[in-house]
Amino acid sequence: MSTTAQHKIGSGFGATSTADDVLEGIDLTGRLALVTGGYSGLGLEITRALTKAGARVVVPARRPATAREALTGVDGVEVDELDLGDLESVRAFAERFLASGRTVDFVINSAAVMACPETRVGPGWEAQFATNHLGHFALVNRLWPAIEPGGARVVSVSSRGHHFSGIRWDDIHWRQGYDKWEAYGQAKTANALFAVHLDRLARNAGVRAFSLHPGGILTPLQRHLPKEEMVERGWIDESGNPLNPEGFKTPQQGAATQVWAATSPQLDGLGGVYLEDCDIAGPAPADGERVGVKDWATDPDQAARLWELSAQLTGVNAFAA
Repeated sequence: MSTTAQHKIGSGFGATSTADDVLEGIDLTGRLALVTGGYSGLGLEITRALTKAGARVVVPARRPATAREALTGVDGVEVDELDLGDLESVRAFAERFLASGRTVDFVINSAAVMACPETRVGPGWEAQFATNHLGHFALVNRLWPAIEPGGARVVSVSSRGHHFSGIRWDDIHWRQGYDKWEAYGQAKTANALFAVHLDRLARNAGVRAFSLHPGGILTPLQRHLPKEEMVERGWIDESGNPLNPEGFKTPQQGAATQVWAATSPQLDGLGGVYLEDCDIAGPAPADGERVGVKDWATDPDQAARLWELSAQLTGVNAFAA
């Protein structure tokens, strides 16, 4: 079945819909979800909503003790250790999970770093690309034996930030000068392209993949931004209060598109598309307004090229001939 083009399907939901809204009437009893970053910001809201609907949620966390504390009082959750910036940690987590013999129904790749100072991980990789994209790439490929049997959905949390940059093929790890926002943009474009090619490879097995922009939300994702920069961008005032509360979603609204992507029957038979506000997004307009999806984030040739590069860098490819 071919993927859809980027155009709205009229889901009936929108920017103000919450995760609970999109799950109304959906029973996830007996289903298993894996949510990276599922103990902070939007990830925590995703975990709460899925468990409330009956799902069991595995939350891999770089700081398991912090995660367990944040998830106190949330039933149906288990925490395990995973550092997406460390491929050995990804391998160890995947091996522990596969040894449990369980299958996964939903994978939501929500963990991310945003606009951090220049940081190197592993063999000198730029941290945003390595953590946001390569870590999740390796995780999904290693977990494929648990993802394939259940006809799972894999949800890659991209961002409107993908408008800042396509893939810089000539300098993917920013050896020549570093711009934290363009580096974030490249990583978010990579998240979208990952979903495009994974869907192409996996749909014959009944596994579908989506990427999305969750909306603008003030969460711990902003931890690397100095207050002055957020003031300058018009996000907050000098006292740290949101300047335009209507311009930001609540965390419950910010979690809605991820949950909709993972569970909605409205997306049955679809895949490889970029979503926003609980619907399929349209193409980005030519005037430069940052809405919709850029061509560079849905291009199947770039998606295939990125997949091959990611497989070379991580040494993992569940679909290798």
